[in-house]
Amino acid sequence: DCGTVGWGETCPVGPTYAPGHAKGARAALTEMAPHLIGVDLDKPVLLNRMMDSLLNGHRYAKAAIDIAAYDAIGKKTQRSVADLLGGAVTDRVPSYYATGVGEPDEIARLARNKADEGYPRLQIKISGRPVEIDIEVVRKVWEAVGSRVRLAVDGNRGMPTRDALLLSQACRDIPFVLEQPCDTLEEIAAIRAQLCHPVYLDEGATDMPTVIRAANGLVDGFGMKITRIGGLTPMASFRDLCEARHLPHTVDDAWGGDIIAAACVQLGATVNPKTYEGTWLAQPYIEGHYDSAGGVRIEDGHIALPAGPGLGITPDPSIFSWEVAQF
Repeated sequence: DCGTVGWGETCPVGPTYAPGHAKGARAALTEMAPHLIGVDLDKPVLLNRMMDSLLNGHRYAKAAIDIAAYDAIGKKTQRSVADLLGGAVTDRVPSYYATGVGEPDEIARLARNKADEGYPRLQIKISGRPVEIDIEVVRKVWEAVGSRVRLAVDGNRGMPTRDALLLSQACRDIPFVLEQPCDTLEEIAAIRAQLCHPVYLDEGATDMPTVIRAANGLVDGFGMKITRIGGLTPMASFRDLCEARHLPHTVDDAWGGDIIAAACVQLGATVNPKTYEGTWLAQPYIEGHYDSAGGVRIEDGHIALPAGPGLGITPDPSIFSWEVAQF
């Protein structure tokens, strides 16, 4: 009622990448929204409990409301979301570049170029083809960039256990993190002792109980999406758990514009640098910004923490012309 506007966003990448999709987000928000009118946004933990009482699961939809609440609190109190989440330790967070699945020479050329641009970390996408090609990709990338950047090799859940073992053992002399090579935790657990590289969980880390289970000796770190785990409130709990267990992790999302980008950077700025693997943004692949002046951008492989209260951005309402529902 004070006129403060908080912005939230969720952006599922189609209906098959994760158990969520755009129409599902709209339906979930429509289910919850009428019952959230009048709820005190100044208490995000209670807000999340309220959402959980209204709807089971659908964390990716709840995340939009949670992010909007933090933006509103910050604007109301003239504090940044980073300060609300414990305080920023930097005003310039590292990003990382993710390649597509491509031919060895092309991916090596791209890796070299991105290392030259200043990215401190590269994520090399593999799987969905003969593992011998993936092995060649990893070797050529290593020849191209060496130890100039940290490397993650990401199977995106697409590797049979056989191929994960073959790749790790064939590249045992190359330092990299093997990210979500197989689809399930059971598959990863079955081969964990035979792998030659640290293993990170990404798509399989769907909620805090799964994170706790995986952190108990199964994996060495995480790629974590803010909307997948439910927003900034559970993401802050995840951050603290990882710091307690000395487990590195990213702070990013599968896609999205300036609102998601700002949320990722605000929380990323609060992570202990010893356990922070950086933030991937969709920004290089998206034309334009919600906030033309203060949109979130990657420069020299890093992202400046948006200045100002809340998320630090001011989206232009006129660009959101398709109103689905109002409450």
